[in-house]
Amino acid sequence: MKLEKLTARPQYQINIESYDGPLDLLLNLIERSELDITEISLVQVTSQYLSQIEQMKEDRIDNLIDFIVVGARLTQIKSKALLPQDPILVDPDGEAEEDPAAALIRQLKQYKTFKDASHWLGEREEVGLRSYIRLAPPPRIEKKLDLSGVSLDSLWEAFLLVNQRQEKKEASVAIVKPRRITIEDQIRKLRFHMQRAERIGFRQLLSNQVDRTEISITLLAILESIKRHEVNAIQPELFGPIEIARAKPLPPE
Repeated sequence: MKLEKLTARPQYQINIESYDGPLDLLLNLIERSELDITEISLVQVTSQYLSQIEQMKEDRIDNLIDFIVVGARLTQIKSKALLPQDPILVDPDGEAEEDPAAALIRQLKQYKTFKDASHWLGEREEVGLRSYIRLAPPPRIEKKLDLSGVSLDSLWEAFLLVNQRQEKKEASVAIVKPRRITIEDQIRKLRFHMQRAERIGFRQLLSNQVDRTEISITLLAILESIKRHEVNAIQPELFGPIEIARAKPLPPE
Protein backbone atom coordinates (compact mmCIF):
# COMPACT_ATOMS: atom_id res chain seq x y z
CA MET A 1 0.00 0.00 0.00
CA LYS A 2 1.41 3.40 -0.99
CA LEU A 3 2.01 6.03 1.68
CA GLU A 4 0.10 8.58 -0.42
CA LYS A 5 -3.05 6.48 -0.01
CA LEU A 6 -2.43 6.09 3.72
CA THR A 7 -2.41 9.84 4.17
CA ALA A 8 -5.83 10.24 2.57
CA ARG A 9 -7.93 10.30 5.74
CA PRO A 10 -11.07 12.28 6.60
CA GLN A 11 -10.41 15.55 8.44
CA TYR A 12 -11.57 15.82 12.05
CA GLN A 13 -12.79 19.06 13.59
CA ILE A 14 -11.16 19.18 17.03
CA ASN A 15 -11.42 21.76 19.76
CA ILE A 16 -7.74 22.57 20.32
CA GLU A 17 -8.33 24.28 23.65
CA SER A 18 -9.31 20.93 25.21
CA TYR A 19 -5.85 19.43 24.66
CA ASP A 20 -2.84 19.85 26.90
CA GLY A 21 -0.31 20.19 24.11
CA PRO A 22 0.87 18.96 20.72
CA LEU A 23 1.54 15.42 21.93
CA ASP A 24 -1.98 15.21 23.33
CA LEU A 25 -3.45 16.31 19.99
CA LEU A 26 -1.23 13.95 18.01
CA LEU A 27 -2.06 11.00 20.25
CA ASN A 28 -5.77 11.75 19.90
CA LEU A 29 -5.55 11.77 16.10
CA ILE A 30 -3.77 8.40 16.12
CA GLU A 31 -6.29 6.86 18.54
CA ARG A 32 -9.25 8.17 16.55
CA SER A 33 -7.84 6.49 13.47
CA GLU A 34 -7.47 3.29 15.55
CA LEU A 35 -3.77 3.06 14.77
CA ASP A 36 -0.76 1.98 16.76
CA ILE A 37 1.98 4.45 17.55
CA THR A 38 4.26 3.74 14.58
CA GLU A 39 6.03 5.70 11.86
CA ILE A 40 3.28 4.85 9.34
CA SER A 41 0.58 6.17 11.68
CA LEU A 42 2.53 9.42 12.10
CA VAL A 43 2.59 9.83 8.32
CA GLN A 44 -1.14 9.14 8.10
CA VAL A 45 -2.17 11.83 10.59
CA THR A 46 0.28 14.52 9.44
CA SER A 47 -2.22 16.23 7.16
CA GLN A 48 -4.87 16.20 9.87
CA TYR A 49 -2.44 17.66 12.37
CA LEU A 50 -1.34 20.46 10.01
CA SER A 51 -4.96 21.38 9.32
CA GLN A 52 -5.49 21.79 13.04
CA ILE A 53 -2.54 24.18 13.17
CA GLU A 54 -4.26 26.33 10.57
CA GLN A 55 -7.33 26.44 12.78
CA MET A 56 -5.16 27.34 15.76
CA LYS A 57 -3.71 30.32 13.90
CA GLU A 58 -7.22 31.72 13.59
CA ASP A 59 -8.00 31.00 17.25
CA ARG A 60 -4.69 32.60 18.38
CA ILE A 61 -3.65 29.78 20.68
CA ASP A 62 -1.00 30.93 23.18
CA ASN A 63 1.28 27.89 22.87
CA LEU A 64 1.01 27.74 19.09
CA ILE A 65 4.80 27.53 18.72
CA ASP A 66 4.85 24.13 20.46
CA PHE A 67 2.30 22.75 18.00
CA ILE A 68 4.25 24.18 15.06
CA VAL A 69 7.47 22.47 16.23
CA VAL A 70 5.77 19.08 16.32
CA GLY A 71 4.13 19.82 12.97
CA ALA A 72 7.56 20.48 11.46
CA ARG A 73 8.81 17.17 12.84
CA LEU A 74 5.83 15.37 11.32
CA THR A 75 6.46 17.03 7.97
CA GLN A 76 10.08 15.92 8.13
CA ILE A 77 9.05 12.35 8.94
CA LYS A 78 6.51 12.28 6.11
CA SER A 79 9.02 13.71 3.62
CA LYS A 80 11.59 11.14 4.66
CA ALA A 81 9.04 8.35 4.12
CA LEU A 82 8.10 9.60 0.64
CA LEU A 83 11.55 10.59 -0.61
CA PRO A 84 14.79 8.63 -0.92
CA GLN A 85 16.57 8.45 2.45
CA ASP A 86 19.87 10.19 3.06
CA PRO A 87 22.81 8.34 4.60
CA ILE A 88 22.71 8.02 8.40
CA LEU A 89 24.65 10.84 10.03
CA VAL A 90 27.22 9.95 12.65
CA ASP A 91 28.47 12.49 15.19
CA PRO A 92 32.17 12.82 16.08
CA ASP A 93 31.73 10.55 19.11
CA GLY A 94 30.71 7.69 16.83
CA GLU A 95 27.03 7.57 17.88
CA ALA A 96 24.32 7.57 15.21
CA GLU A 97 21.84 10.44 15.26
CA GLU A 98 18.43 9.35 16.58
CA ASP A 99 15.83 8.97 13.87
CA PRO A 100 13.19 11.76 14.13
CA ALA A 101 10.33 9.27 13.81
CA ALA A 102 11.79 7.00 16.50
CA ALA A 103 12.29 9.98 18.83
CA LEU A 104 8.71 11.19 18.38
CA ILE A 105 7.32 7.66 18.78
CA ARG A 106 9.25 7.29 22.05
CA GLN A 107 7.88 10.60 23.34
CA LEU A 108 4.33 9.66 22.35
CA LYS A 109 4.52 6.30 24.14
CA GLN A 110 5.87 7.95 27.28
CA TYR A 111 3.15 10.59 27.13
CA LYS A 112 0.47 7.92 26.66
CA THR A 113 1.74 6.06 29.74
CA PHE A 114 1.42 9.15 31.92
CA LYS A 115 -1.93 10.09 30.38
CA ASP A 116 -3.38 6.64 31.11
CA ALA A 117 -2.11 6.84 34.69
CA SER A 118 -3.66 10.30 35.09
CA HIS A 119 -6.97 9.01 33.73
CA TRP A 120 -6.91 6.10 36.19
CA LEU A 121 -6.26 8.44 39.12
CA GLY A 122 -9.08 10.70 37.95
CA GLU A 123 -11.52 7.78 37.97
CA ARG A 124 -10.48 6.88 41.51
CA GLU A 125 -11.05 10.47 42.62
CA GLU A 126 -14.54 10.49 41.10
CA VAL A 127 -15.59 7.41 43.09
CA GLY A 128 -14.15 8.77 46.33
CA LEU A 129 -10.87 6.84 46.34
CA ARG A 130 -8.64 9.87 46.31
CA SER A 131 -7.13 8.89 49.63
CA TYR A 132 -7.33 6.13 52.20
CA ILE A 133 -9.01 7.49 55.31
CA ARG A 134 -7.79 6.18 58.63
CA LEU A 135 -10.78 4.81 60.48
CA ALA A 136 -11.27 5.95 64.05
CA PRO A 137 -10.40 3.29 66.63
CA PRO A 138 -13.30 1.73 68.50
CA PRO A 139 -14.25 3.56 71.70
CA ARG A 140 -12.38 2.38 74.74
CA ILE A 141 -14.71 0.78 77.24
CA GLU A 142 -13.50 0.81 80.80
CA LYS A 143 -13.64 -2.52 82.51
CA LYS A 144 -16.17 -2.36 85.32
CA LEU A 145 -15.92 -5.92 86.62
CA ASP A 146 -12.59 -7.55 87.29
CA LEU A 147 -13.33 -11.26 87.60
CA SER A 148 -9.75 -12.20 86.68
CA GLY A 149 -10.78 -15.06 84.43
CA VAL A 150 -13.65 -16.28 86.63
CA SER A 151 -16.80 -17.00 84.65
CA LEU A 152 -20.34 -16.64 85.89
CA ASP A 153 -20.73 -20.37 85.36
CA SER A 154 -18.00 -20.98 87.94
CA LEU A 155 -19.73 -18.68 90.43
CA TRP A 156 -23.05 -20.35 89.75
CA GLU A 157 -21.63 -23.86 90.19
CA ALA A 158 -20.03 -22.85 93.48
CA PHE A 159 -23.31 -21.32 94.61
CA LEU A 160 -25.25 -24.51 93.76
CA LEU A 161 -22.73 -26.66 95.62
CA VAL A 162 -23.01 -24.57 98.79
CA ASN A 163 -26.78 -24.42 98.43
CA GLN A 164 -27.00 -28.20 98.21
CA ARG A 165 -24.94 -28.55 101.36
CA GLN A 166 -27.17 -26.06 103.13
CA GLU A 167 -30.29 -28.02 102.17
CA LYS A 168 -28.92 -31.04 104.02
CA LYS A 169 -28.41 -28.96 107.15
CA GLU A 170 -31.98 -27.70 107.21
CA ALA A 171 -33.71 -30.41 109.20
CA SER A 172 -36.28 -28.32 110.96
CA VAL A 173 -39.65 -27.81 109.25
CA ALA A 174 -41.06 -25.51 111.85
CA ILE A 175 -42.53 -22.29 110.58
CA VAL A 176 -40.52 -19.41 111.90
CA LYS A 177 -40.70 -15.73 111.28
CA PRO A 178 -38.31 -14.97 108.40
CA ARG A 179 -35.43 -12.72 109.13
CA ARG A 180 -35.17 -9.52 107.11
CA ILE A 181 -31.82 -9.60 105.33
CA THR A 182 -30.77 -6.97 102.82
CA ILE A 183 -27.95 -6.80 100.30
CA GLU A 184 -26.43 -3.85 102.17
CA ASP A 185 -26.37 -5.93 105.35
CA GLN A 186 -24.39 -8.64 103.60
CA ILE A 187 -22.10 -6.05 101.95
CA ARG A 188 -21.24 -4.74 105.43
CA LYS A 189 -20.52 -8.29 106.58
CA LEU A 190 -18.31 -8.82 103.54
CA ARG A 191 -16.42 -5.59 104.33
CA PHE A 192 -15.99 -6.82 107.88
CA HIS A 193 -14.29 -9.99 106.61
CA MET A 194 -12.19 -8.09 104.07
CA GLN A 195 -10.87 -5.69 106.74
CA ARG A 196 -9.47 -8.64 108.63
CA ALA A 197 -8.19 -10.69 105.72
CA GLU A 198 -7.21 -9.69 102.20
CA ARG A 199 -8.73 -12.91 100.85
CA ILE A 200 -11.44 -15.33 101.87
CA GLY A 201 -12.69 -18.47 100.17
CA PHE A 202 -15.94 -18.13 98.26
CA ARG A 203 -17.30 -21.41 99.62
CA GLN A 204 -16.18 -20.53 103.13
CA LEU A 205 -18.01 -17.21 102.90
CA LEU A 206 -21.25 -18.86 101.78
CA SER A 207 -20.95 -21.77 104.19
CA ASN A 208 -21.24 -19.39 107.15
CA GLN A 209 -24.77 -18.42 106.12
CA VAL A 210 -27.82 -19.83 107.89
CA ASP A 211 -30.23 -20.69 105.07
CA ARG A 212 -30.68 -20.52 101.30
CA THR A 213 -32.17 -17.03 101.45
CA GLU A 214 -29.11 -15.68 103.21
CA ILE A 215 -26.86 -17.54 100.76
CA SER A 216 -28.65 -15.98 97.79
CA ILE A 217 -28.48 -12.47 99.25
CA THR A 218 -24.81 -12.98 100.11
CA LEU A 219 -24.11 -13.96 96.50
CA LEU A 220 -25.86 -10.78 95.32
CA ALA A 221 -23.84 -8.76 97.82
CA ILE A 222 -20.61 -10.24 96.44
CA LEU A 223 -21.60 -9.37 92.88
CA GLU A 224 -22.55 -5.83 93.93
CA SER A 225 -19.21 -5.40 95.71
CA ILE A 226 -17.42 -6.56 92.57
CA LYS A 227 -19.42 -4.01 90.58
CA ARG A 228 -18.35 -1.29 93.02
CA HIS A 229 -14.71 -2.37 92.58
CA GLU A 230 -14.41 -3.10 96.30
CA VAL A 231 -13.53 -6.78 95.85
CA ASN A 232 -12.40 -9.09 93.06
CA ALA A 233 -13.26 -12.72 92.42
CA ILE A 234 -10.11 -14.64 91.49
CA GLN A 235 -9.32 -18.25 90.68
CA PRO A 236 -5.56 -18.88 91.05
CA GLU A 237 -5.79 -22.30 89.41
CA LEU A 238 -7.93 -23.63 86.57
CA PHE A 239 -11.02 -25.28 88.10
CA GLY A 240 -9.56 -24.41 91.51
CA PRO A 241 -11.39 -22.80 94.44
CA ILE A 242 -12.67 -19.26 93.95
CA GLU A 243 -11.45 -16.58 96.35
CA ILE A 244 -12.82 -13.14 97.15
CA ALA A 245 -9.99 -10.60 97.42
CA ARG A 246 -9.95 -7.00 98.57
CA ALA A 247 -9.55 -4.68 95.56
CA LYS A 248 -9.01 -1.31 97.29
CA PRO A 249 -9.21 0.23 100.75
CA LEU A 250 -12.72 -0.29 102.00
CA PRO A 251 -14.87 2.59 103.24
CA PRO A 252 -15.17 2.87 107.02
CA GLU A 253 -18.12 1.20 108.68
